[in-house]
Amino acid sequence: MNDLAPLLTPEGRALLDEVRDTDPAHELAVATRLRRDHPAELVSAALGQARLRQRAVAKFGAEDAARMFFTPNGVEQSTRRSVAAYRAERLRAAGVRSVADLCCGIGGDAIALARAGIRVLAVDRDPQTAAAARANAEALGLAGLIEVREADVTEVDPAGYDAVFVDPARRSSRRGRIFDPEAYSPPLSWAVRAALQAPLAAALKVAPGIPHEAVPAEAEAEWISDGGDVKEAVLWFGTAPGTVRATLLPGSRTLVSRGLPDPGVRPVGRYLYEPDGAVIRSHLVAEVAEPLDGGLIDPTIAYVTSDALRETPFATAYEITDVLPFNVKKLKALLRERKVGVLTVKKRGSAVEPEELRRKALPKPHGTASVTVFLTRVAGAPTMLLGHPVR
Repeated sequence: MNDLAPLLTPEGRALLDEVRDTDPAHELAVATRLRRDHPAELVSAALGQARLRQRAVAKFGAEDAARMFFTPNGVEQSTRRSVAAYRAERLRAAGVRSVADLCCGIGGDAIALARAGIRVLAVDRDPQTAAAARANAEALGLAGLIEVREADVTEVDPAGYDAVFVDPARRSSRRGRIFDPEAYSPPLSWAVRAALQAPLAAALKVAPGIPHEAVPAEAEAEWISDGGDVKEAVLWFGTAPGTVRATLLPGSRTLVSRGLPDPGVRPVGRYLYEPDGAVIRSHLVAEVAEPLDGGLIDPTIAYVTSDALRETPFATAYEITDVLPFNVKKLKALLRERKVGVLTVKKRGSAVEPEELRRKALPKPHGTASVTVFLTRVAGAPTMLLGHPVR
Protein backbone atom coordinates (compact mmCIF):
# COMPACT_ATOMS: atom_id res chain seq x y z
CA MET A 1 0.00 0.00 0.00
CA ASN A 2 2.88 2.38 0.66
CA ASP A 3 5.97 2.01 -1.54
CA LEU A 4 7.58 4.99 0.19
CA ALA A 5 7.83 3.24 3.55
CA PRO A 6 11.20 1.51 2.85
CA LEU A 7 12.67 4.81 1.67
CA LEU A 8 11.73 6.51 4.93
CA THR A 9 13.87 4.12 6.98
CA PRO A 10 17.46 5.08 7.88
CA GLU A 11 18.74 2.60 5.28
CA GLY A 12 16.40 3.99 2.65
CA ARG A 13 17.33 7.60 3.36
CA ALA A 14 21.03 6.77 3.24
CA LEU A 15 20.53 5.03 -0.09
CA LEU A 16 18.62 8.01 -1.46
CA ASP A 17 21.55 10.25 -0.57
CA GLU A 18 23.93 7.87 -2.32
CA VAL A 19 21.99 7.71 -5.59
CA ARG A 20 20.93 11.35 -5.61
CA ASP A 21 22.98 12.45 -8.62
CA THR A 22 22.94 9.16 -10.54
CA ASP A 23 23.08 9.63 -14.30
CA PRO A 24 20.22 7.60 -15.85
CA ALA A 25 22.72 6.22 -18.37
CA HIS A 26 24.68 4.65 -15.50
CA GLU A 27 21.73 3.29 -13.51
CA LEU A 28 22.32 -0.36 -14.38
CA ALA A 29 25.90 -0.31 -13.15
CA VAL A 30 24.93 1.58 -10.00
CA ALA A 31 22.06 -0.82 -9.29
CA THR A 32 24.30 -3.85 -9.76
CA ARG A 33 26.83 -2.48 -7.28
CA LEU A 34 24.28 -1.44 -4.65
CA ARG A 35 22.41 -4.75 -4.74
CA ARG A 36 25.44 -6.42 -3.21
CA ASP A 37 24.66 -4.67 0.09
CA HIS A 38 20.96 -3.73 -0.13
CA PRO A 39 17.70 -5.48 -1.07
CA ALA A 40 16.99 -5.28 -4.80
CA GLU A 41 13.54 -3.78 -4.21
CA LEU A 42 14.98 -0.99 -2.09
CA VAL A 43 17.66 -0.20 -4.66
CA SER A 44 15.05 -0.01 -7.42
CA ALA A 45 12.82 2.22 -5.29
CA ALA A 46 15.70 4.56 -4.47
CA LEU A 47 16.80 4.88 -8.09
CA GLY A 48 13.21 5.45 -9.17
CA GLN A 49 12.81 8.18 -6.55
CA ALA A 50 16.08 9.75 -7.66
CA ARG A 51 14.73 9.98 -11.23
CA LEU A 52 11.53 11.60 -9.98
CA ARG A 53 13.49 14.10 -7.90
CA GLN A 54 15.59 15.06 -10.90
CA ARG A 55 12.42 15.67 -12.93
CA ALA A 56 10.89 17.65 -10.06
CA VAL A 57 13.70 20.23 -10.00
CA ALA A 58 11.97 22.21 -12.77
CA LYS A 59 8.86 22.63 -10.60
CA PHE A 60 10.19 22.72 -7.06
CA GLY A 61 13.78 23.88 -7.35
CA ALA A 62 16.86 21.80 -6.60
CA GLU A 63 16.86 22.29 -2.83
CA ASP A 64 13.27 21.20 -2.21
CA ALA A 65 13.25 18.47 -4.85
CA ALA A 66 16.29 16.83 -3.28
CA ARG A 67 14.40 16.38 0.01
CA MET A 68 10.89 15.65 -1.19
CA PHE A 69 9.18 12.38 -2.12
CA PHE A 70 7.27 11.93 -5.36
CA THR A 71 5.00 9.64 -7.28
CA PRO A 72 5.11 9.68 -11.10
CA ASN A 73 1.69 11.34 -11.28
CA GLY A 74 2.68 13.71 -8.48
CA VAL A 75 5.59 15.11 -10.48
CA GLU A 76 3.47 15.44 -13.59
CA GLN A 77 0.39 17.02 -12.02
CA SER A 78 1.69 19.08 -9.11
CA THR A 79 1.65 22.87 -9.22
CA ARG A 80 4.86 24.72 -10.03
CA ARG A 81 6.27 26.27 -6.84
CA SER A 82 6.09 29.86 -8.11
CA VAL A 83 2.41 29.50 -9.02
CA ALA A 84 1.53 27.83 -5.71
CA ALA A 85 3.34 30.58 -3.79
CA TYR A 86 1.47 33.29 -5.70
CA ARG A 87 -1.87 31.67 -4.97
CA ALA A 88 -0.98 31.16 -1.29
CA GLU A 89 -0.08 34.83 -0.98
CA ARG A 90 -3.44 35.87 -2.44
CA LEU A 91 -5.19 33.78 0.18
CA ARG A 92 -2.99 35.10 2.99
CA ALA A 93 -3.64 38.69 1.88
CA ALA A 94 -7.38 37.97 1.98
CA GLY A 95 -7.07 37.17 5.68
CA VAL A 96 -7.09 33.38 5.32
CA ARG A 97 -5.35 31.57 8.16
CA SER A 98 -6.53 28.00 7.52
CA VAL A 99 -7.28 26.07 4.32
CA ALA A 100 -8.82 22.71 3.50
CA ASP A 101 -6.67 21.54 0.56
CA LEU A 102 -8.85 18.96 -1.17
CA CYS A 103 -7.12 16.67 -3.71
CA CYS A 104 -3.75 17.73 -2.29
CA GLY A 105 -1.61 15.40 -4.40
CA ILE A 106 1.96 15.14 -3.15
CA GLY A 107 1.50 18.41 -1.26
CA GLY A 108 2.90 21.13 -3.48
CA ASP A 109 0.14 23.62 -2.73
CA ALA A 110 -0.05 22.63 0.93
CA ILE A 111 3.66 23.40 1.24
CA ALA A 112 3.22 26.86 -0.29
CA LEU A 113 0.25 27.58 1.97
CA ALA A 114 2.15 26.48 5.07
CA ARG A 115 5.14 28.62 4.11
CA ALA A 116 2.73 31.55 3.94
CA GLY A 117 1.85 30.83 7.57
CA ILE A 118 -1.48 29.14 6.79
CA ARG A 119 -2.63 26.00 8.61
CA VAL A 120 -3.59 23.26 6.14
CA LEU A 121 -5.74 20.14 6.11
CA ALA A 122 -4.40 18.23 3.08
CA VAL A 123 -6.67 15.48 1.77
CA ASP A 124 -6.13 12.85 -0.91
CA ARG A 125 -7.74 9.45 -1.34
CA ASP A 126 -4.74 7.69 -2.90
CA PRO A 127 -2.65 6.00 -0.17
CA GLN A 128 0.72 6.48 -1.87
CA THR A 129 -0.03 10.08 -2.76
CA ALA A 130 -1.15 10.90 0.78
CA ALA A 131 1.96 9.19 2.13
CA ALA A 132 4.14 11.36 -0.13
CA ALA A 133 2.36 14.51 1.04
CA ARG A 134 2.90 13.54 4.67
CA ALA A 135 6.56 12.71 4.05
CA ASN A 136 7.06 16.04 2.26
CA ALA A 137 5.53 18.04 5.10
CA GLU A 138 7.96 16.35 7.49
CA ALA A 139 10.96 16.63 5.15
CA LEU A 140 10.48 20.38 4.75
CA GLY A 141 9.81 21.04 8.44
CA LEU A 142 6.15 21.92 7.93
CA ALA A 143 4.43 19.02 9.69
CA GLY A 144 3.27 21.38 12.44
CA LEU A 145 1.13 23.30 9.93
CA ILE A 146 0.05 20.49 7.59
CA GLU A 147 -2.28 17.66 8.61
CA VAL A 148 -2.50 15.01 5.90
CA ARG A 149 -5.60 12.87 5.72
CA GLU A 150 -6.18 9.88 3.43
CA ALA A 151 -9.84 10.17 2.47
CA ASP A 152 -12.34 10.81 -0.31
CA VAL A 153 -12.62 14.60 -0.45
CA THR A 154 -16.37 14.41 -1.05
CA GLU A 155 -16.70 12.85 2.40
CA VAL A 156 -14.59 15.45 4.22
CA ASP A 157 -16.27 18.31 6.09
CA PRO A 158 -14.14 21.48 5.68
CA ALA A 159 -16.05 23.30 8.42
CA GLY A 160 -13.69 25.18 10.70
CA TYR A 161 -11.36 26.23 7.89
CA ASP A 162 -11.34 29.78 6.49
CA ALA A 163 -10.94 28.70 2.89
CA VAL A 164 -11.12 25.76 0.52
CA PHE A 165 -8.69 24.91 -2.26
CA VAL A 166 -9.68 22.18 -4.71
CA ASP A 167 -7.44 20.73 -7.41
CA PRO A 168 -9.60 18.11 -9.17
CA ALA A 169 -7.95 15.34 -11.16
CA ARG A 170 -8.02 16.30 -14.85
CA ARG A 171 -6.42 13.17 -16.26
CA SER A 172 -7.67 9.62 -16.63
CA SER A 173 -5.60 6.48 -17.06
CA ARG A 174 -7.97 5.44 -19.84
CA ARG A 175 -8.79 8.73 -21.56
CA GLY A 176 -5.78 10.88 -20.79
CA ARG A 177 -6.39 14.61 -20.42
CA ILE A 178 -9.98 15.49 -19.49
CA PHE A 179 -11.55 18.58 -21.07
CA ASP A 180 -15.10 18.41 -19.72
CA PRO A 181 -15.11 20.09 -16.25
CA GLU A 182 -17.94 17.80 -15.16
CA ALA A 183 -15.69 14.82 -15.89
CA TYR A 184 -13.07 16.09 -13.42
CA SER A 185 -12.67 14.02 -10.26
CA PRO A 186 -14.47 15.41 -8.31
CA PRO A 187 -16.68 17.24 -10.86
CA LEU A 188 -16.45 21.02 -11.10
CA SER A 189 -20.05 21.37 -9.89
CA TRP A 190 -19.14 19.61 -6.62
CA ALA A 191 -16.05 21.81 -6.20
CA VAL A 192 -18.14 24.95 -6.76
CA ARG A 193 -20.61 23.90 -4.07
CA ALA A 194 -17.72 23.32 -1.66
CA ALA A 195 -16.24 26.71 -2.57
CA LEU A 196 -19.48 28.56 -1.95
CA GLN A 197 -19.61 27.18 1.59
CA ALA A 198 -16.15 28.50 2.54
CA PRO A 199 -16.34 31.34 5.10
CA LEU A 200 -13.71 33.66 3.58
CA ALA A 201 -12.51 32.50 0.19
CA ALA A 202 -11.98 29.56 -2.11
CA ALA A 203 -9.82 28.71 -5.10
CA LEU A 204 -10.48 25.99 -7.66
CA LYS A 205 -7.64 24.99 -9.97
CA VAL A 206 -8.94 24.16 -13.45
CA ALA A 207 -7.48 23.53 -16.89
CA PRO A 208 -6.42 26.66 -18.84
CA GLY A 209 -8.70 25.59 -21.65
CA ILE A 210 -11.86 25.78 -19.58
CA PRO A 211 -14.63 27.40 -21.64
CA HIS A 212 -15.49 30.88 -20.38
CA GLU A 213 -19.15 29.91 -20.34
CA ALA A 214 -18.33 27.18 -17.79
CA VAL A 215 -17.10 29.79 -15.26
CA PRO A 216 -19.76 30.26 -12.54
CA ALA A 217 -21.23 33.75 -12.15
CA GLU A 218 -20.06 33.81 -8.53
CA ALA A 219 -16.41 33.30 -9.51
CA GLU A 220 -13.48 35.44 -10.53
CA ALA A 221 -11.51 33.73 -13.30
CA GLU A 222 -7.73 34.08 -13.46
CA TRP A 223 -5.35 32.62 -16.02
CA ILE A 224 -1.73 32.30 -14.87
CA SER A 225 1.43 31.93 -16.92
CA ASP A 226 4.96 31.45 -15.63
CA GLY A 227 7.91 32.36 -17.80
CA GLY A 228 5.60 32.70 -20.78
CA ASP A 229 3.96 29.28 -20.41
CA VAL A 230 0.30 29.10 -19.40
CA LYS A 231 0.13 26.89 -16.32
CA GLU A 232 -3.44 26.95 -15.10
CA ALA A 233 -6.67 28.79 -14.56
CA VAL A 234 -8.09 29.49 -11.10
CA LEU A 235 -11.67 30.17 -10.14
CA TRP A 236 -11.74 32.42 -7.08
CA PHE A 237 -14.69 32.78 -4.74
CA GLY A 238 -15.11 35.49 -2.15
CA THR A 239 -12.99 37.94 -4.17
CA ALA A 240 -14.48 39.78 -7.18
CA PRO A 241 -17.30 37.85 -8.89
CA GLY A 242 -17.36 38.26 -12.66
CA THR A 243 -13.80 39.62 -12.88
CA VAL A 244 -11.48 38.13 -15.49
CA ARG A 245 -7.74 38.57 -15.17
CA ALA A 246 -4.45 37.36 -16.62
CA THR A 247 -1.44 37.12 -14.32
CA LEU A 248 2.12 36.73 -15.53
CA LEU A 249 4.82 35.29 -13.29
CA PRO A 250 7.46 35.96 -12.18
CA GLY A 251 6.69 39.44 -10.97
CA SER A 252 2.94 39.03 -10.57
CA ARG A 253 1.92 41.40 -13.38
CA THR A 254 -1.86 41.35 -13.69
CA LEU A 255 -4.19 42.53 -16.45
CA VAL A 256 -7.88 42.89 -15.59
CA SER A 257 -10.75 42.88 -18.05
CA ARG A 258 -12.42 46.23 -18.76
CA GLY A 259 -15.03 44.77 -21.07
CA LEU A 260 -13.49 46.24 -24.22
CA PRO A 261 -14.82 45.19 -27.64
CA ASP A 262 -12.59 43.10 -29.89
CA PRO A 263 -9.93 45.18 -31.67
CA GLY A 264 -10.54 46.03 -35.30
CA VAL A 265 -8.59 44.46 -38.16
CA ARG A 266 -5.93 46.60 -39.83
CA PRO A 267 -3.01 46.13 -42.23
CA VAL A 268 0.25 44.84 -40.79
CA GLY A 269 2.18 47.72 -39.30
CA ARG A 270 5.80 48.12 -38.38
CA TYR A 271 5.43 46.12 -35.18
CA LEU A 272 3.77 42.84 -34.28
CA TYR A 273 2.86 42.09 -30.67
CA GLU A 274 2.50 38.49 -29.52
CA PRO A 275 0.31 38.49 -26.39
CA ASP A 276 1.21 36.20 -23.52
CA GLY A 277 -0.75 32.94 -23.50
CA ALA A 278 -2.56 33.89 -20.29
CA VAL A 279 -3.80 37.06 -22.02
CA ILE A 280 -5.12 35.04 -24.95
CA ARG A 281 -6.77 32.39 -22.76
CA SER A 282 -8.47 35.07 -20.68
CA HIS A 283 -9.75 36.85 -23.81
CA LEU A 284 -7.98 40.08 -22.87
CA VAL A 285 -6.26 40.81 -26.20
CA ALA A 286 -8.31 44.01 -26.51
CA GLU A 287 -6.93 45.26 -23.18
CA VAL A 288 -3.43 44.78 -24.59
CA ALA A 289 -4.17 46.30 -27.98
CA GLU A 290 -5.79 49.55 -26.80
CA PRO A 291 -2.72 51.23 -25.22
CA LEU A 292 -0.66 50.12 -28.22
CA ASP A 293 -3.04 51.80 -30.71
CA GLY A 294 -3.11 48.33 -32.20
CA GLY A 295 -5.42 46.18 -34.24
CA LEU A 296 -5.61 42.56 -35.30
CA ILE A 297 -4.03 41.21 -38.46
CA ASP A 298 -7.02 38.87 -38.84
CA PRO A 299 -10.31 38.66 -36.93
CA THR A 300 -9.50 35.11 -35.79
CA ILE A 301 -5.80 35.54 -34.94
CA ALA A 302 -4.50 36.90 -31.63
CA TYR A 303 -1.61 38.89 -33.10
CA VAL A 304 -1.73 42.65 -32.53
CA THR A 305 -0.11 45.01 -35.02
CA SER A 306 0.77 48.68 -34.65
CA ASP A 307 3.04 51.34 -36.03
CA ALA A 308 3.85 52.39 -32.47
CA LEU A 309 6.50 50.75 -30.29
CA ARG A 310 5.37 50.85 -26.69
CA GLU A 311 6.35 48.97 -23.58
CA THR A 312 3.93 46.31 -22.37
CA PRO A 313 4.60 43.41 -20.01
CA PHE A 314 1.71 41.48 -21.55
CA ALA A 315 3.07 40.95 -25.07
CA THR A 316 6.39 40.47 -26.87
CA ALA A 317 7.13 43.03 -29.59
CA TYR A 318 8.69 42.18 -32.97
CA GLU A 319 9.76 44.58 -35.69
CA ILE A 320 8.38 43.34 -39.01
CA THR A 321 10.60 43.64 -42.06
CA ASP A 322 8.64 41.62 -44.64
CA VAL A 323 5.04 40.60 -45.28
CA LEU A 324 4.93 37.77 -47.85
CA PRO A 325 2.34 35.32 -49.17
CA PHE A 326 3.13 31.81 -47.97
CA ASN A 327 5.77 30.39 -50.32
CA VAL A 328 8.57 28.12 -49.12
CA LYS A 329 10.77 28.65 -52.19
CA LYS A 330 10.66 32.43 -51.84
CA LEU A 331 11.42 32.19 -48.16
CA LYS A 332 14.36 29.87 -48.79
CA ALA A 333 15.82 32.27 -51.35
CA LEU A 334 15.34 35.24 -49.04
CA LEU A 335 17.08 33.48 -46.15
CA ARG A 336 20.01 32.62 -48.39
CA GLU A 337 20.24 36.20 -49.66
CA ARG A 338 20.27 37.59 -46.10
CA LYS A 339 22.79 35.01 -44.85
CA VAL A 340 20.48 33.66 -42.17
CA GLY A 341 21.88 31.02 -39.83
CA VAL A 342 19.24 31.03 -37.09
CA LEU A 343 15.56 30.67 -38.01
CA THR A 344 12.82 30.86 -35.39
CA VAL A 345 9.38 29.79 -36.62
CA LYS A 346 6.15 30.66 -34.83
CA LYS A 347 2.67 29.86 -36.00
CA ARG A 348 -0.89 30.84 -35.28
CA GLY A 349 -3.70 29.94 -37.65
CA SER A 350 -1.48 27.84 -39.93
CA ALA A 351 -1.50 24.09 -40.56
CA VAL A 352 2.23 24.06 -41.38
CA GLU A 353 4.45 22.63 -38.66
CA PRO A 354 7.34 24.95 -37.64
CA GLU A 355 9.93 22.17 -37.74
CA GLU A 356 8.83 21.17 -41.25
CA LEU A 357 9.21 24.74 -42.53
CA ARG A 358 12.56 25.14 -40.79
CA ARG A 359 13.86 21.96 -42.39
CA LYS A 360 12.72 22.97 -45.88
CA ALA A 361 13.54 26.68 -45.79
CA LEU A 362 16.87 26.48 -44.00
CA PRO A 363 18.41 23.03 -44.54
CA LYS A 364 21.79 24.51 -43.64
CA PRO A 365 22.90 27.89 -42.19
CA HIS A 366 23.94 30.56 -44.65
CA GLY A 367 25.53 32.91 -42.13
CA THR A 368 25.05 34.36 -38.66
CA ALA A 369 21.94 36.50 -39.11
CA SER A 370 18.76 35.51 -37.28
CA VAL A 371 15.14 35.84 -38.39
CA THR A 372 11.76 35.09 -36.86
CA VAL A 373 9.05 33.90 -39.23
CA PHE A 374 5.38 34.00 -38.26
CA LEU A 375 3.17 31.54 -40.13
CA THR A 376 -0.29 33.02 -39.88
CA ARG A 377 -3.21 34.55 -41.73
CA VAL A 378 -3.59 38.20 -42.70
CA ALA A 379 -7.16 39.12 -43.62
CA GLY A 380 -7.82 35.43 -44.23
CA ALA A 381 -4.81 34.77 -46.51
CA PRO A 382 -1.92 32.43 -45.54
CA THR A 383 0.99 34.78 -44.87
CA MET A 384 4.59 34.83 -43.68
CA LEU A 385 5.69 37.75 -41.52
CA LEU A 386 9.45 38.15 -41.11
CA GLY A 387 11.04 40.14 -38.34
CA HIS A 388 13.01 40.10 -35.13
CA PRO A 389 12.32 40.67 -31.45
CA VAL A 390 12.61 44.22 -30.20
CA ARG A 391 15.25 44.28 -27.48
